[in-house]
Amino acid sequence: MYDDNYHLTHLTKYSTIFPNPRYAPDEGLLAYGGDLSSARLLFAYQSGIFPWYSKDDPILWWSPNPRLLLYPDNFKVRKSFRRVLRSGKFTVTFDQHFSEVIHHCSTVYREGQEASWIVPDIIKAYTKLHEEGYAHSVEVHKEGKLVGGLYGVAYGKAFFGESKFSLVSDASKIAFKALSDVLGSRGYDFIDCQMKTDHMIRLGAQEIERNVFLDALALAIAKPSDFGSWKEFHWEYKE
Repeated sequence: MYDDNYHLTHLTKYSTIFPNPRYAPDEGLLAYGGDLSSARLLFAYQSGIFPWYSKDDPILWWSPNPRLLLYPDNFKVRKSFRRVLRSGKFTVTFDQHFSEVIHHCSTVYREGQEASWIVPDIIKAYTKLHEEGYAHSVEVHKEGKLVGGLYGVAYGKAFFGESKFSLVSDASKIAFKALSDVLGSRGYDFIDCQMKTDHMIRLGAQEIERNVFLDALALAIAKPSDFGSWKEFHWEYKE
């Protein structure tokens, strides 16, 4: 429950300690400052916290209540999307174009947003996480061209989705379907979609009370991780 005496914590560059997200306000903002080092980012994700801020803001750290999760078995395939999947026009790869994916995510127009939150420091930090084997991308190709994708962070058997893009209709949805199928086959507990969007709800994501999410997260991150490159991961649509 929200405590009126709750105050934002100012993180220094050299500390990795976050306040307990269970006591944060429902909007989720619980700390500011610090840096985007790999150690801090990984500790944040393991604690149910993620960075999200604009160009001229300090780094802001969030853990909203409720949390939006997709359980891999719950992905919804509607009839019109099933026709797209059956068409064979798209192919999917993993971790082969991370840099291109994150740059596309940073430049794609999003309704209601004046500028992307994926600022140069975010790109630099997540590219480093990718090189270290924690951040991963899913790429969707049509006629040999990259037309959509997503990226996020994996730890234990949890995947933390960060952003997606589409240059053609349904491309990011295909990336998400491929990710869901592959992670489901590898025993992942959930994909963290962070905050509610109607689009993700239509795909099968659901809102979970923050304390329930944090309990599930503790179990998920204790399981074996798929560290390293995911270039060998393979996906083809099956009914």
